[in-house]
Amino acid sequence: MPVGKRPIVIPEKVKVELKDEEIFVSGPLGTLNMKIHPAVDVILDNSQIWVKEKNPKAKKFRGLMWSLINNMVIGVTKGFEKILELRGQGYRAQKTKEGLQLFVGFSHPVNFPIPKGIEIDVRQAPNPDDPKTPLTEIVVKGIDKYLVGQVAANIRKIKPPDSYKGKGIRYKGEIVKLKPGKKAVSAT
Repeated sequence: MPVGKRPIVIPEKVKVELKDEEIFVSGPLGTLNMKIHPAVDVILDNSQIWVKEKNPKAKKFRGLMWSLINNMVIGVTKGFEKILELRGQGYRAQKTKEGLQLFVGFSHPVNFPIPKGIEIDVRQAPNPDDPKTPLTEIVVKGIDKYLVGQVAANIRKIKPPDSYKGKGIRYKGEIVKLKPGKKAVSAT
């Protein structure tokens, strides 16, 4: 069964309201709202949300709206998080009053403002490559999946992983394919 044809089950602690082509989802972690696409009908039925297309060409929007509303329900109950790792000699991060301060190999620290609705934690974790030096992790948390992903991508963009040594900011579990250096190429 396609994703968009299934109902979205509303947990007990979540309240859903439909007002003027807009959906409001509130739960223990906060409230989210979103405009409903004009080609789609959202029907609230007891503890379920149904998404129906208004015409056959709108099937693609049905699946999209279903996923967005489902992410809203998950966000206000559990929340979302992305973990970033800082890999590199002397790379570190710290929270300040202004936001997040990153020391990632530039001649100056990089200040990153934390947007409203996002919580950032900085912690030390064991380094799988070198057990002697801990790894700095940045945890980006929030109830809006899109905003959490966008903030994590913006932080990663400050210093993406280098393709020769792998130094930089990367997502936890991200595999960076390293290129061979000049010495490795000339040795063959």
